[in-house]
Amino acid sequence: MLITGATRGIGAALADAFEEAGASLLLTGTDAAQCDELNQAAARAGRSRVYMNVDFTDHDGLSQFLGEIQRTGRIDVCVNNAGINRLNHIENIADEDLQAMLDVDLRAPILITKAVAAVMGRAGYGRIVNVGSIWNTVSKPRRTLYSAVKAGVHGLTIGSAVELAAKDILVNTVSPGFVMTDLTRQNNTDAQIKELGGQVPVGRLAQPAEIANVVLFLASSSNTYVTGQNIIVDGGFTHV
Repeated sequence: MLITGATRGIGAALADAFEEAGASLLLTGTDAAQCDELNQAAARAGRSRVYMNVDFTDHDGLSQFLGEIQRTGRIDVCVNNAGINRLNHIENIADEDLQAMLDVDLRAPILITKAVAAVMGRAGYGRIVNVGSIWNTVSKPRRTLYSAVKAGVHGLTIGSAVELAAKDILVNTVSPGFVMTDLTRQNNTDAQIKELGGQVPVGRLAQPAEIANVVLFLASSSNTYVTGQNIIVDGGFTHV
């Protein structure tokens, strides 16, 4: 199976959850040195995972990666998780930030879905999960661009779900709310994290594994009928 953006946070939790479920993993990350270190660690531990260094803003590099996918004999599951978020008010959005977010958050998932759908179609089976965000449903200042690209991600889900269902390829979006990742800890003080948790009806941020568990069901053979849906995993935040 394929998981993009799998070296940290939700992506790393996804890799661990699927490995525990018995999957052989093809994973991507943007830091070449980190990917090398993770590959060495996986080899020492005898783990069934391979990390590939891919920068989705590099169109040539993405094309080479898509070629690797198309030459793969079988991919049962794809999770389009990689994403970036550059915050700014709509009137201040820089052209380079617009292009980068379109490349990473929308263009890459579209092209990867196109590639894996061809592989899955040959087998007559597949599960694709696109990682969205609560900000594709609600928004707040400085998130116009992120809301736009993540809404586009769910648009990809809706369209491809309709087109691929006849081949038993089910496509869904999982949209996390506030998640306790290393990046969350890096960008917020303990007091700010406590304040964020207080805005969530369940009273805390999600753990990455809680997002992974939802993805795991949608991507498994236990899911035989759910497709084209946006599953929001936010502890009730979007209903406050």
